[in-house]
Amino acid sequence: MIWTLPHDSAQAMQMENDFGAHNYHPLPVVLDRGEGVCVWDLEGNKFFDFLSAYSAVNQGHCHPHIIGALTEQAKTLTLTSRAFYNSSLGPYEKFITELFGYDKVLPMNTGVEGGETSNKLARKWGYMKKGIPENQARIIFAKGNFWGRTLAAISSSDDPASYTGFGPYMPGYSLIPYNDLEALEAELKDSNVCAFMVEPIQGEAGVVVPDKGYLAGVRKLCTKYNVLFIADEVQTGIGRTGKLLATDYEDARPDILVLGKALSGGVFPVSAVLADDEVMLCIGPGEHGSTFGGNPLACHVAKAALEVIVNENLADNALNLGEQFRAAMRDLIAETDLVTHVRGKGLLNAVIINDTPDSSTAWDLCVALKDNGLLAKPTHGNIIRFAPPLVITEEELAACIGIIRKTVLEFKKG
Repeated sequence: MIWTLPHDSAQAMQMENDFGAHNYHPLPVVLDRGEGVCVWDLEGNKFFDFLSAYSAVNQGHCHPHIIGALTEQAKTLTLTSRAFYNSSLGPYEKFITELFGYDKVLPMNTGVEGGETSNKLARKWGYMKKGIPENQARIIFAKGNFWGRTLAAISSSDDPASYTGFGPYMPGYSLIPYNDLEALEAELKDSNVCAFMVEPIQGEAGVVVPDKGYLAGVRKLCTKYNVLFIADEVQTGIGRTGKLLATDYEDARPDILVLGKALSGGVFPVSAVLADDEVMLCIGPGEHGSTFGGNPLACHVAKAALEVIVNENLADNALNLGEQFRAAMRDLIAETDLVTHVRGKGLLNAVIINDTPDSSTAWDLCVALKDNGLLAKPTHGNIIRFAPPLVITEEELAACIGIIRKTVLEFKKG
């Protein structure tokens, strides 16, 4: 077969439609190149990226330090499987566990694999350490959660678009309201509960930020009832919210920490599950793993990605510029009734559009933003998430705020 590249955006979109599964609804733009905060389409049009591949490119597109680590290691050794030791995994494991303060790490590839891993760890711990009867372990989740689209992940979802038509579902999962400590305590009184898995900020639900003290309250309740606190920081971690981890805002150290997305700067699929020995060593040889998990290429890429976050102070940049962004959006709300609310932390933010979730207004507004040089995407109908790479400068942010303001004020419902 002949490898044929599209000659323009229209042909590229048609090729995806003809030969790819129709499991996504992309914005009508074909990206061909990226650098820093910006991407370009096939026709050479430049856009500010305000989605960051769902926070996977916190370090910006094609960061030279990460690309350098990738290319250097790719010339040496890429994959051995875990049938053998390799010279990269141990140093990486030491680096990441010391950075985040845990005894052990279990390396995987995708964020949803990290979530699955955390669930297996929690169940095994529940049987081995808490004494839960066999096959009776329960894991509690918050309504509005999103951690992927595997059968386990959709079994914990309350979004019909995620789970309808894919049953039967994983047993042992229960849902409670997000940001509700009373509801959590009621469930944790059941001695068969082994874990509570929660996003510190619900990203896909529309950047839903809990009340101050919620995460610390979760930590206290899980300790009180001998239940593992699993923090899904796949989207909120790695500097996105203005701290290295979103749980760092409170006294809320999780028992199991799940990382992904920006753990590789968007360069290579890398995820990680961190826990202390009491939990991690419940799983033994042959009980869990991945052919690609912990491969040498991933180890070098992840180390470089984390070095960029730390060495370039990107969490601080997210904290400071996030405050400026939300202030600008509050000013915009005073000028129009199209946008009614802004919420977020750091550079993970969302605006609420004054329309029903089943309307096309937010989508149409994102198309208009694209036409003006800024890329964003709606979630849950009438919510637009704004999450630029953390390398964005104050001058670039000001330009982007100008684009958003101009687009909103000139927007006409079609």
